[in-house]
Amino acid sequence: MTITIDSSLTDPRIIVALDFDSAKTALALADRLEPGQCRLKVGKELFTCAGPALVEDLQARGFDVFLDLKFHDIPNTVAKACRAAADLGVWMVNVHTLGGRRMMEAAREAVDAASYNPLLIGVTILTSMGVDDLREVGLSGSPEHNVLRLACLAEASGLDGVVCSPREVSVLRDTVGHAFRLVTPGVRPADSISDDQKRVTTPEDAIANGSHYLVVGRPITRAEDPVAALRAINAVILPRL
Repeated sequence: MTITIDSSLTDPRIIVALDFDSAKTALALADRLEPGQCRLKVGKELFTCAGPALVEDLQARGFDVFLDLKFHDIPNTVAKACRAAADLGVWMVNVHTLGGRRMMEAAREAVDAASYNPLLIGVTILTSMGVDDLREVGLSGSPEHNVLRLACLAEASGLDGVVCSPREVSVLRDTVGHAFRLVTPGVRPADSISDDQKRVTTPEDAIANGSHYLVVGRPITRAEDPVAALRAINAVILPRL
């Protein structure tokens, strides 16, 4: 199923994962990319190394930033962390859905009370995890079953969407509301290796199945020409928007 979305790049669908260990490396790549072509993701490693100043530097260059810190703690702590992220002006922030309804509702209230309201997204099941991994941590059933259950809980708790594998997008799109954003890592062009992701698909298939935003890291950041790699992915997904 293809969802109908404005095909202009005023709402870039690619989120480039800046999975680097220094601000210098991240900013060097950002200076080659165009804000109109993508958004940028700052995760745990880079944020730990470079802190809020790096986020501000990226925003000063015109980029929307997805702060991917996957907050998971008691409700009060997560709420304060989400409020701090909102005050930083990020475009998107995420929490772990396994923190439960009270935690997610507290995060929602905190973001709503901020002067700037980022998208609040829930992490379901990491795309690196398979059935055996889930069993080891006490979760029965398939990754797809757990993703659906957690996504429904996130929607009921007031979140704006979830992070999920592109393999789960079709069933989620048939279950959750149209406005509920589906953010999908584990996206690889057909000629790329899967690296440490287990549940992957191509960018065009992810969009056709109903993904709103695609998180892409190494196929862009480690490409000989990252700008060309980004443009190539945009070229294949735009006809499907």
